[in-house]
Amino acid sequence: MTRIEIGDDMIQVDAQTVADGLQMDPEALKQGMRDGTITSRFERGEGEHAGRIRVTFFSPARRVRLTADDTGNILTCSAVDYTKRPL
Repeated sequence: MTRIEIGDDMIQVDAQTVADGLQMDPEALKQGMRDGTITSRFERGEGEHAGRIRVTFFSPARRVRLTADDTGNILTCSAVDYTKRPL
């Protein structure tokens, strides 16, 4: 699994990793980020989660969440499909 690059005022995640999770190609991901249909959220852990970060990417149909340690090593990756309803 890839790493998240963490800087003072930026983070960087491999486009292929995010695109795979959102089930789209990297070019569609980049275009979606430019036009605002793909959004993201960055969070730093507090308390018992201190030293962890979480980056979540949202598309109209899916959500991908990456959790990493404070050096950028990805610990977990999960995805949810919004278009499938539970039975």
